[in-house]
Amino acid sequence: MKYELKTLALAATVSALALPAIASEEVKIGVPSWTGAQAIAHVLGEVVTSRIGGTVEYVPGNNATIFQAMDQGKGDIDVHPDVWLPNQESFTKKYVDEAGTVTLSSNPYEGNQGFCVSKDFGAKMSITDIADLGRPDVAAAMDSDGNGLGEMWIGAPGWASANVNEVKVRDYGLMDFVEPIRAEESVKTARIKDSIAKGEGYAFYCYKPHAVWFMFDVEMLTEPTYDPEKYVMVQPSDDPDWFNKSMVATKDALKEVQIAWSNSLVDRSPAIAEFFTNFALTADDVSQLAFEISANGREPSEVAAEWVNANSDRVDAMLGL
Repeated sequence: MKYELKTLALAATVSALALPAIASEEVKIGVPSWTGAQAIAHVLGEVVTSRIGGTVEYVPGNNATIFQAMDQGKGDIDVHPDVWLPNQESFTKKYVDEAGTVTLSSNPYEGNQGFCVSKDFGAKMSITDIADLGRPDVAAAMDSDGNGLGEMWIGAPGWASANVNEVKVRDYGLMDFVEPIRAEESVKTARIKDSIAKGEGYAFYCYKPHAVWFMFDVEMLTEPTYDPEKYVMVQPSDDPDWFNKSMVATKDALKEVQIAWSNSLVDRSPAIAEFFTNFALTADDVSQLAFEISANGREPSEVAAEWVNANSDRVDAMLGL
C-alpha cells in the first residue's frame, strides 16, 4: 500500500511539474516591413510575455506569407498585426470569408492613404493635387537620375497598396512623367530626409497613421474623391493579369486597420486568442509608436514595453481584468 501511495504521489508530482509546459501560451507574430506593423507586433508580444506569461517569436514576412501560414494553422505564424482593408481584401476574402481559417478583429483603427510631398517642395512648385505631378517642370524637379522621369515611391515589395499605387500612376495619366519606385520603407525615409536637406523634389506614397507626420513637414496631395465605380482593383494573388484588369482613378476610401489571427490559435493558446479578440489601438497610438521607432531610433521592443506600462488600464481592459 505504501509503495502504491508513493507511486501515485510521484505520478502526481510529475504531472504537476509537466502541467505548465502543457498549458504554456505560445504565439508566433508575423512582422511586415512597415514601421507601424512592427510597432503593433511588439505591443502584442509585450502583453503576451509580461501580462499573460506566454512566449513570443517574431517572424518577418510579407502579407502573402503571413496569411498563408495563418491559414495552414501549424503555428509557423499565428497573427498579422496590421491588416489594411480594403488593400488586403484579397487575402481576407480567401482566408477569412471563404476558407474560414483566419479571424479578423472587430476593433479597427482608421487609416488614410495618398501621396505626399514636402511642404517646401509643394510651395515652391505650387503642388497641391496629384495631377500636378504630371507637369513637366515638376517631373523634371523630381528626376534625380536623369532618365527624364520623376521618381515617386509607391510602396515596398509585397505591399498590396504598392500594386494599387502603380495602377493609379497609370490611370492618373502620370506614366509619361513619373517612375513608380518599389523599395523598402527605410529607403523612402532616407530619400525624404535627403531631398529636404538638398532642396530637391520628391513624391511618395504616404498614409496615416505613420511616423512621417512627426518626422518631416509633409503634406498629402488631393485626389479625385473616392468613387467605387472608378476603383476596380485586382490583386496579383487573384489574377496574373491584374495590372491590365485593374482600374483605379480615384482616391482610396478611408481604411479599416486591424489584426488577424489563425483560428487554430484558439485551441493552442486560448488566453492569447482571447486577448487578440479584445485588442484595440488608435491611429494616434500607432503614429506615436512608429515615431519613436523611426525618428528616435529606438528598439520596437523597448517602445512597446514603455507603452504597455503607460497604458496599464487599457491593457487590463483588453485582458478582461
